[in-house]
Amino acid sequence: MIHLLFTAGHTAPSGASLVRSDLVDQSLRLVRTLRELMPDEGEVRGLLALLLVTDARRATRVDADGRLQRLEDQDRSLWDRSAMAEAHDLIVDGLCGGRPGRYVLQAAIASLYAEAPSYDQTDWPQIVTLYDELLSVWPSPVVALNRTVAVSMVSGPAQALAEVAALEKDGRLTRYHYLPAIKADLLQRLGRWEEASIAYRHALELAGNEAEREFLAERLAGPHRAQVRRKAPTHATAPLTALSG
Repeated sequence: MIHLLFTAGHTAPSGASLVRSDLVDQSLRLVRTLRELMPDEGEVRGLLALLLVTDARRATRVDADGRLQRLEDQDRSLWDRSAMAEAHDLIVDGLCGGRPGRYVLQAAIASLYAEAPSYDQTDWPQIVTLYDELLSVWPSPVVALNRTVAVSMVSGPAQALAEVAALEKDGRLTRYHYLPAIKADLLQRLGRWEEASIAYRHALELAGNEAEREFLAERLAGPHRAQVRRKAPTHATAPLTALSG
């Protein structure tokens, strides 16, 4: 329940604001209380670490106008280093205390994203390895979908797109707007502009948060612009990525 509360605050399912700070702060208070009551429970430490390292980027997830910022565009100097350091210590304890559970592994993945000097310097192979371990203890289609992002950085967008296609056939993420959003980004990176536009429209139809909808609408306009430039040899452009934090 604490994790669900945090998730609803970290990315509000509807409304104009991306973040519900009141829900995030309440979930952090609750997990700290839970840790006081269960100091030896590894998954409680893992959950606290996950919430800390994820929330450490709160100040940079939207710009001054409330527009969603992609992870690679966020100013890492503004991230909460004390929260990241506390999370790091909790993660190390969790990884050294036997086989880690789902929250410790999720926290370790989030920490690798956060501690990289830059987006391009992220340890993508290690993230894929951690996702493989996470899937072994928590075989969730959402985890498998998140893993495709790292796969695309290690093995290329075509390999990741094949895995997304398998998740589409699975059917459990039919109403999950991140699936067509990730699919659209992969298609765009492969230069498949028309298919990317269809996927972005699908994601836009499913998304409820206005900040995310505005972001997706901008990405939807991207393939159209890129396609026009592609038809004009003097204005070629590289595909853009749509990964957000």
